Amino acid sequence: METNYLTADHLVGFDKYKYSCKDTGPLSVYVMHPFWNWLVQFCPKWVAPNLMTFSGFLLAVVSFLLFTWKDYSFYASDPDHPEYPSLQRWTYIAAAIFLFLAYTLDGIDGKQARRTGSSGPLGELFDHGLDSYTAGLIPVATYSMFGRGARYSIIPFRFFFILWNIIFNFYLSHWEKYNTGVLFLPWGYDFSMWFTIITFTISGVLGHEIWQFFLPGGIPAGLMFEIIVYSTAIFTNVPVILYNVYFSYKTKTGYMRSFSEAVRPLVPVTLFFLMTLFWILLSPSNIIERDPRAVFVIVSTIFSNICCRLIVAQMSNTRCDIFNWLLVPTSIFILVSILTNNSSLELFLTYSLCVLSTTAHIHYGTYLVRQMCNHFRINCFSIKKSSD
Repeated sequence: METNYLTADHLVGFDKYKYSCKDTGPLSVYVMHPFWNWLVQFCPKWVAPNLMTFSGFLLAVVSFLLFTWKDYSFYASDPDHPEYPSLQRWTYIAAAIFLFLAYTLDGIDGKQARRTGSSGPLGELFDHGLDSYTAGLIPVATYSMFGRGARYSIIPFRFFFILWNIIFNFYLSHWEKYNTGVLFLPWGYDFSMWFTIITFTISGVLGHEIWQFFLPGGIPAGLMFEIIVYSTAIFTNVPVILYNVYFSYKTKTGYMRSFSEAVRPLVPVTLFFLMTLFWILLSPSNIIERDPRAVFVIVSTIFSNICCRLIVAQMSNTRCDIFNWLLVPTSIFILVSILTNNSSLELFLTYSLCVLSTTAHIHYGTYLVRQMCNHFRINCFSIKKSSD
């Protein structure tokens, strides 16, 4: 049975949609775009941009799965747990290669679309929707480089907030476009991707032990990176986003929504954060220590679903959902876990929520793309037009 997630208003909005983006990052403008403009010339014109986008996404997922297989509990790089074997250096090299290829494909897919005359709303929705998922999965993969030990790295409880900081800042960029009509690409994206690729490469060449050091004042490497992540958000990303939204109201260049409508998209993501925070604080089995990866997967998956719905709303210029239905089973699972105070049941419910949220999100993404393809009469992974 065909499931339609887009309303008639959504489709009308997509018919009228015009891409509007500003990229002023120095690394992007002066280094990456010239490189991508040169590289895309060698790509055959029959290769569909969405196929490049999806291939890059799969490479990022493979990196995540590689560390899930090799270091499920994030102990491999922790010197205080020698019972867990360290990751082979090829693991980090492979992750660096996969992420570089994913980053490159993400950089040239739009250029391929313009080069082949196949640009359209589906491509942007497909690209940014998949990015909303990897925004959570890539940092989780990176965590394996440093491990979960408190001596040189940070404990899972603190990484929970780092993960939320990263994905929430990703969300703010699309909230910004929801109100201004323009996607201002954050400078930090290119720097963060290169930082991740380079650190994986260094770990592959010199070993993960290279990150086990203290700065003057006894600051471990984990705390140093933690400070960098928060500082980037507080001093660069958030102020710029707030200023751009303010400026759009001052100059009347944005959508001029009322305050309640402007902040409406922040409701579901804030509610989800508070729910997960409530969960890990009151968890009967201390789930964030018992199985942090499962928690991080749940956070990344449901966040991506919330973010995709915001992207749909801002691209179609429709009202954003104030509630996400995936929060219903999430709240039930959390309350049952806490009220029953049963550690085994909580772990079972955690894995069940992992499966449920992942399945639901894949279903949403698949049928959303199918509906877009049917509406515009195109194929997702080929440039050839669909037959009527």
